[in-house]
Amino acid sequence: MALLEVKNLDVIFKLRTGDVKAIDNVSFTLEKGERLGIVGESGAGKSVTAFAILNLISKPGKITNGQVLFEGRDLASLDDEQIRDIRGNQISMIFQDPMMTLNPVLTIGNQMVECLQAHRNISKEKAKEIAIEKLKAVQIPSAETRLDQYPHELSGGMRQRVVIAIALLSDPAIIIADEPTTALDVTIQAEILELLLNLCKEFHVGLILITHDLGVVSQVTEKIMVMYAGAVIEQGPTEQIIHQPIHPYTQGLINALPQQTIPGQRLNQIKGVMPSLQDIPQGCAFHPRCEYRQEVCSQQRPTLTQYAERLSACHFSQQFLDK
Repeated sequence: MALLEVKNLDVIFKLRTGDVKAIDNVSFTLEKGERLGIVGESGAGKSVTAFAILNLISKPGKITNGQVLFEGRDLASLDDEQIRDIRGNQISMIFQDPMMTLNPVLTIGNQMVECLQAHRNISKEKAKEIAIEKLKAVQIPSAETRLDQYPHELSGGMRQRVVIAIALLSDPAIIIADEPTTALDVTIQAEILELLLNLCKEFHVGLILITHDLGVVSQVTEKIMVMYAGAVIEQGPTEQIIHQPIHPYTQGLINALPQQTIPGQRLNQIKGVMPSLQDIPQGCAFHPRCEYRQEVCSQQRPTLTQYAERLSACHFSQQFLDK
């Protein structure tokens, strides 16, 4: 049994103009210590998938179908009190902006102690010891003195390290990192990603890394799930997808990486924009932007089909695989 298994997950937002399906039949598994990257443009459904795992979908959103099985328990069916035992304890989440995550009027120590005491019956002194231990684990110097500092006294990179330390406080089985390096400069991004990778290996923690950057997941994850317009369009081992993508959208994301372009030349881009979830085109959702589209693409929606170790939702994936 997988540590986490998401089966046929649907999330719908009920709006005045009608129901909008934000997540459409999403399925994947995560084993203990495994690292999964969820990739796609803004609006693809990456963050909504993460929120659905933790049962954080608020009205007008609702999980309408599927299961989120963590160690065999369906998280989607738990009440608020039951899910609190899982959320922030056995499954932790790192958000993209540390200044939005950390409380600006509480010291780092207060926030870490409060988090620990919410999930464990321990003294304040013991909680401080654990907090210092986790700050050291994320390579924060002078960890003891940081407990008395406020978030604004730390740099962006240090704040994100604190957020990671908070995620590690209860020794979770899974960490969900939602664009954890977006607010940081390039050099700090590399440090944070390397830190996450090393921590997952050291503590044998499962990682779900959400990003729009395939270059990032190629360095950190073992498998990739590519999403478009709320659905999974390609999934499989990272190395295979990076070196031989079999869906045109994945190919476009890889070609858009700066390192794929000769210096001085215009960057590659996927033409057009992601369709509105209220107006997804008939057939393949990607076909209006696809350079390989044929008549069948606008008429028939491709099913997610198995090709050896991976899945792809394209009418011509086998042809890409045979090239």
